[in-house]
Amino acid sequence: MSEIKEIWEPLSVTEIQEIFSGTPVRWWIAGGWALDLYLDEITRKHDDIDVVILRSQHLLLQNFLSADWEGYKAFKGKLIPWNMNEKLDYPFDNLWFKKKGESTWAFQVMIIDCEDDYWIYKRNGTIRRKRSDIGLTSSAEVPYLRPEIQLLYKGGSSLVREKDNLDLENVLPALDEVSREWLRNSLLIQYPNGHQWIKRINTYIDSSQNMKLE
Repeated sequence: MSEIKEIWEPLSVTEIQEIFSGTPVRWWIAGGWALDLYLDEITRKHDDIDVVILRSQHLLLQNFLSADWEGYKAFKGKLIPWNMNEKLDYPFDNLWFKKKGESTWAFQVMIIDCEDDYWIYKRNGTIRRKRSDIGLTSSAEVPYLRPEIQLLYKGGSSLVREKDNLDLENVLPALDEVSREWLRNSLLIQYPNGHQWIKRINTYIDSSQNMKLE
């Protein structure tokens, strides 16, 4: 077990697509890259790259990657080697990967939980979405997490970073009304006493509704 050292040389979206398109698992690009795929432009620098998979398929992914890649469990500020055929249950949901024999990290894999056909938000299990409705596909056929779900992960974190606020500002104008309302309502479920993003989201929702009345 070792302290996490964030020395990254992240793969590109294209490189991730080349690796993961051959896997037997369902996957989506997540994080800031998912939002840029939605906007179809690079809005800021990305220090890493995240991929989301289903928990039920994490051993399939490990077996597929094991020839060339080493996986580590990131947990409470530590990196713990992920042993072959080691089944990961909650709370392990964050994996870091590097090429065998190398010291820099190439990509992260985030594990999501599902019940029946529904994705479950890890910070509040009452927030759910049909698994078939959690992703979109870019013009280059890259699957990525829906922007309102990715923004919920960012806004719902215990620490909302400046880059998360920037992502919100970049994406909000491009979201449709249904997605904005889903994001707002989900944040209010997690934070019933209010959240710093609610006022900003409401500005766009109110503007859209006023345009309909004109």
